[in-house]
Amino acid sequence: GAAAVKDAGGVIEMHHGSHEEKVVLINLVNDMTLEPIEDDQRFIVDGWAAGKFDLDVPKFCVAAAATVEMLGGPKKAKIIIP
Repeated sequence: GAAAVKDAGGVIEMHHGSHEEKVVLINLVNDMTLEPIEDDQRFIVDGWAAGKFDLDVPKFCVAAAATVEMLGGPKKAKIIIP
C-alpha cells in the first residue's frame, strides 16, 4: 500500500484526533480528490486511484467501507460519479 503510493509520487498523510465522520464518500471521478471540510467530517475514498495501481476498484471500495465500519464509523455512503 504505502510503498506503492510513494513510488508513484503520492503522499501519505496521517491525521490525528477522533473519527467523527458522518458519511463515507466513494469518489469515482478520475484524477479528482475531494478536499476535507473541517466542519463536515467525511471519510473520503478515492476509488478511481485503485485503478492507477492495478487494483480491483470494487474490491478496493468494499474493503475501504468495511474498514470504516470496523472503526465504528458511519453506515451511510455516497458514491460520486462523473
